[in-house]
Amino acid sequence: MQTFEIKSGEGVKDIANNLENGQYIKKDLYFNYFIWKTNSRGKIQAGKYELRGSMTIPEIVQVLSMGEVVPNEVKITFPEGTSLKDMADVLKNKGFDGENFLNAAKSGAGAKKDYEFLKSKPEKMNLEGFLFPDTYIFFKDTNEANIVSRMLLNFDEKLTPQMRNEIQEQNRTVFEIVTMASILEKEVKTPEDMKTASGIFWDRIGYGMPLQSCATIAYVLGKEKKQYSYEDTRTPSPYNTYMNKGLPPGPINNPGMNAIKAAIYPTKTDYTYFLSDPETGKTIFSKTIEEHDANKIKYGL
Repeated sequence: MQTFEIKSGEGVKDIANNLENGQYIKKDLYFNYFIWKTNSRGKIQAGKYELRGSMTIPEIVQVLSMGEVVPNEVKITFPEGTSLKDMADVLKNKGFDGENFLNAAKSGAGAKKDYEFLKSKPEKMNLEGFLFPDTYIFFKDTNEANIVSRMLLNFDEKLTPQMRNEIQEQNRTVFEIVTMASILEKEVKTPEDMKTASGIFWDRIGYGMPLQSCATIAYVLGKEKKQYSYEDTRTPSPYNTYMNKGLPPGPINNPGMNAIKAAIYPTKTDYTYFLSDPETGKTIFSKTIEEHDANKIKYGL
């Protein structure tokens, strides 16, 4: 299928010539003759149409008489935990300019300066973490800065006043919460496990311990593994939470609402460690280092 466009003001001869040039028909003369014979001149409408090269002239005329059938909108779904780079790739595959999107997210173009949730974001950081992953419908001619703006507006609507108040009461910032949520998004699967892992991670920060998050190692390496080596965890980077204490400099992806809620409302438990079953992805929690080491052996880690 290919898109064929009839522009406003084009006559039958123009349309026939364009069809021939596009190799939809062999001769414009045949098209003109069919239009005259069937008195179809007034039925053809301007617009964009999907045509196949194998279509007959009567089939083509029937389609061109239906009115524009190529939608002017694009439906795009960004899964939870999608990074800016991956979002740009998705947009590029849908006909948008991925580089313009990245530039808009880097410069903050499309972001209102009065968005309260962006006030805690360091000025030099891009908008990673704040472009809410969701299903969107964009017009095909929407510019990339407007796409960024739409995603920020969605984030603003999703982060409720109650959530914002809770973040303030915890003496944390939205930027810190989103950074933690981006880690949880990649570390664990279920909302309940996210809350439990969140409690463990916030405790580690409170105790002055490194987070030791494999999700941040995957971010540093630029790829995910079932198991990370000691050498992997020694990779120099401010985002390496094995070598650096506290949160990384910023979010490592754009987390969904389950992860954001888990970062805000962690579950307090006696658990200190956890790992993921490499076969099922199930999160296995443990209270002691001995139990954790036994789980590592059990699950081949």
